[in-house]
Amino acid sequence: MATAPAFTEVEQHRGELTAFCYRMLGSPFDAEDAVQETFVRAWRSLEGFEGRAALRSWLYRIATNVCLDMLKAGQRRARPIDLGPSQEPLEQNLNVPTEVTWIEPIPDPADVAVEHDTIRLAFVAALQHLPPRQRAALILCEVLRWQSSEVAELLETSVASVNSALQRARATIADVDTHAAPADDVDSELLARYVAAFENYDLEALTSLIHEDAIQSMPPFDLWLRGRDDIFAWWWGPGIGCKGSRVIPTMTANGSPAFGQYKPDPEDGYSPWALQVLELREGGIAELTFFLDTERLFPLFGLPDHLA
Repeated sequence: MATAPAFTEVEQHRGELTAFCYRMLGSPFDAEDAVQETFVRAWRSLEGFEGRAALRSWLYRIATNVCLDMLKAGQRRARPIDLGPSQEPLEQNLNVPTEVTWIEPIPDPADVAVEHDTIRLAFVAALQHLPPRQRAALILCEVLRWQSSEVAELLETSVASVNSALQRARATIADVDTHAAPADDVDSELLARYVAAFENYDLEALTSLIHEDAIQSMPPFDLWLRGRDDIFAWWWGPGIGCKGSRVIPTMTANGSPAFGQYKPDPEDGYSPWALQVLELREGGIAELTFFLDTERLFPLFGLPDHLA
């Protein structure tokens, strides 16, 4: 008779399960809830676990079912880029749509090897275009390298159904404009120059760092900008309040460099403004995402709620 696994055996899978649930759900907070629910369901049925399946496979089965339950509402998460064309850098174009739930960034897991291209914001956003069971099949087969037979057993379906779901999922992903060209490795010297240039609002230095065709978005606003000229028109126009900001590095987000941005506080010091996530390509900055929900995101990334 198999011995029920100990707590430590179950807990050691938390990191990879969180990464899996994040790809499924597009939110680190939803992913954490899903993993907690996975462990609750696992402990409730632990006495019935007889070791016929590997513990890891059993936990993934539970986590997948939890995510499928959470996705039954049918609302997918998105990025501003998914919703329509870029707009002019004008303040009147700022809009916070109430019907949209945004993709949220996640700190890179420290205890699990993650292929960065499979957790980048663009890829996670592309996954949201897939029906939940197709999404699960693609992640398990293409990202985690499970065999179709293993996924069929997990999803309680046939190998033919899994292969058909994979084919449809790959076609959908190929049709989605993810803006996900291969990203560069982190260039510490380039990032140091960016921080200095942003804090000094140095147009000449920023011009040399940001690609001419770069894009910028600012969730929860649906406005996004294409092109360095429009980005700078925003920074020196409606976004001029960012001048004089402090920018401090934090843990990487979705395989990309991330920074906490703090704007000057009229009362004292600097107040949180945005979590900046940068995409680097071909020796420069190709994409800037300013996540403005600092109340939720700064604690997640270990950033202070005020700078002196």
